[in-house]
Amino acid sequence: MLKGIPSIISPELLKVLMEMGHSDELVFADGNFPAASHAVRLIRCDGHSIPELLEAVLQLFPLDQYVDKPAALMGVTPGDTVQTPIWDEYKQIVNKHAGDADCFEEIERFAFYERAKRAYAIVATGEKALYANLIIKKGVVVE
Repeated sequence: MLKGIPSIISPELLKVLMEMGHSDELVFADGNFPAASHAVRLIRCDGHSIPELLEAVLQLFPLDQYVDKPAALMGVTPGDTVQTPIWDEYKQIVNKHAGDADCFEEIERFAFYERAKRAYAIVATGEKALYANLIIKKGVVVE
């Protein structure tokens, strides 16, 4: 155990967060996402929700301040009537840590999959909300 590290951050996740550099991307994958088949590096966080992991990770590094949209959501497939209230949770968490809840872009589902394949790592979660997948881009740590 270490001081100041949220207990939800596993040693494996902490290692990956430390390895990541400026502009590297991290995917938070919901329980339906094909994480194992898409990941260069896969971190299992089964049983945890994306909001609680996002909250913990944003305590450790900032979002990329040199791009317009350092966070990306998997867009709802046209014609699908599912609601995405979890996106509001993400925006509240990001606003708390980065002060900019308008930093999200929506990416079409298959384009999201392709971007996820290029991400530094994918965090497979137990998130049950639909269309809960999220990509964040690491910023420059100055502290």
